Amino acid sequence: MHTVELLEQSLETAKELGFEVRHEWLGGGGGGACEIGGRKCLFIDLSLNAIEQLEQVSDALRSDPAIYLLPLPKELRQQLGIQAA
Repeated sequence: MHTVELLEQSLETAKELGFEVRHEWLGGGGGGACEIGGRKCLFIDLSLNAIEQLEQVSDALRSDPAIYLLPLPKELRQQLGIQAA
């Protein structure tokens, strides 16, 4: 699976976990997961390349314990460092 496909799959998984995903131009100085008013938000920095954006999403997914409850494709599990049950 190519990086862009893995990024798209990661973003869909983040939405499944309840993240509001926002794509913003942050100049390389920000992005990632946070909670605002009780809502989980994920800011993707558009100034970063696909590999760096994928790492931002992966970090957010790893921080959410619910990720272990979802069935994930092999490539995404590998990206997150999650072993199959």
